[in-house]
Amino acid sequence: MHAGDDSDALDQATREFLAARPQLFGIAYRMLGSAVEAEDILQEVWLRWQNADRTNIVESAAFLATITARLAINVAQSARVRRESYIGPWLPEPVDTSQDPQLGAERAEALELAVLLLLEKLNPAERAAYVLREAFDYPYQQVADILETSEANARQLVSRARKHLAAERRERVSPADHRRLLEVFLTAAQTGNLRELEDVLAADVVSYADGGGMRGASRIPVVGRPHVSKYLVAFAPRFWPQSDIRWVETNGRPAVLVSSGGNPTALLSVDVSAEGIDRIMWVMNPAKLSPYVASLGG
Repeated sequence: MHAGDDSDALDQATREFLAARPQLFGIAYRMLGSAVEAEDILQEVWLRWQNADRTNIVESAAFLATITARLAINVAQSARVRRESYIGPWLPEPVDTSQDPQLGAERAEALELAVLLLLEKLNPAERAAYVLREAFDYPYQQVADILETSEANARQLVSRARKHLAAERRERVSPADHRRLLEVFLTAAQTGNLRELEDVLAADVVSYADGGGMRGASRIPVVGRPHVSKYLVAFAPRFWPQSDIRWVETNGRPAVLVSSGGNPTALLSVDVSAEGIDRIMWVMNPAKLSPYVASLGG
């Protein structure tokens, strides 16, 4: 084989990897709730792809997706241990979906922060099966092959994941209603209007602040309408007056980026059902906020 053949083969491998890359990122990110960890996995997949014997690989995208999902399962297993030592509530790392609303998938499924938060409670195999089936529309047999299990077990894993999400999460509202309720909530939070806050919050609302141990972020979730509304009213005078806000699209939903003196301080996302706002998620950890803000550009 000539050197030219080698470089042609590598060019071809590079093209195939780049074509599959959005999908591979979409798989790894959904399984881990972390853009940083997903990027690390893609680096590893690229190395393995370069070194693989590609002559007998019929479908490069399927081969690459298999490596990605298996690596993500391994990382998810070790991430569980790291998350247990995380200070305060852990929230998924937000991603900007304004350019690619489905984040490399067939459907914008398993993308919202609240869903990723719930998927975190499933074991990695259930999570992988759910993501591959619901977001990427993989046939059950292909899901089974990737997970090295039977088709019947793959169906069981997806079914368990669906039941878990259905039990933990009510029916969603339309994007327009979501945005409207977030606008009302934002105004009420900024002005510390207790009655208006109580109007938009579901009875069992939970507020999570992921500060990674930083000062000023609540170390435990605040639970229930009376507690959450009083908590928001109490910190309104300290938090909002010196803050600027910018509307962004995060994980397929409208969200609000809060900055102070030009520095991002929080990304505010909510999960909304017909009952009102069910979950309030404040991403404040600079390690999650900085890469997100950098990805926004402009």
